[in-house]
Amino acid sequence: MKTPGRVLIAILAATTFAGCANMNAQQKNTAVGAAIGGVAGSVLTGGSAVGTVGGAAVGGVIGNQIKK
Repeated sequence: MKTPGRVLIAILAATTFAGCANMNAQQKNTAVGAAIGGVAGSVLTGGSAVGTVGGAAVGGVIGNQIKK
């Protein structure tokens, strides 16, 4: 069981949901994209930290560009 990836995902989710109250739509899309990308990157690379961070970065960029 790869726990570092799960811990990173839990921390990311907690900070995302805690800070969403004052965000505009583009900021929320960026945060959601980063969270989804992090999970996808972790799954696709077998829990690799590099895959998780890379997926979060790509997901954040895509989320930022949605409805811009």
